[in-house]
Amino acid sequence: MSVENEEGTGQDMLDEDDDIISLTSATGEQIDFCEIAGIAHKGNFYAILQPVELIEGMEDDEALVFKVTRLEDGQDKFEIELNDEIIDAVFAEYNRLLDNAMKNSDSDPDDES
Repeated sequence: MSVENEEGTGQDMLDEDDDIISLTSATGEQIDFCEIAGIAHKGNFYAILQPVELIEGMEDDEALVFKVTRLEDGQDKFEIELNDEIIDAVFAEYNRLLDNAMKNSDSDPDDES
């Protein structure tokens, strides 16, 4: 299955216990993703999702960026993001937040070392 087949949208079926999101591809295939992060960028919300089972053409450590929009019925609509500039910006923001979190944990005031 190619990444383009993922271009279809699905409804959020988030299981609060393990952050698994099941999306339906354009071909009707159900694919489970692990939510890595949610990132706000230029007034939009994006989810970084990694497939639970490896998708053909992807590496183990790869993740996809989906634009998330709220529908009138309250459901979330996930659309794979194909714009490289947006994808790069979302991953850059994720890495920045991760770096800040690591720096903050390194300078924990409760740490006696």
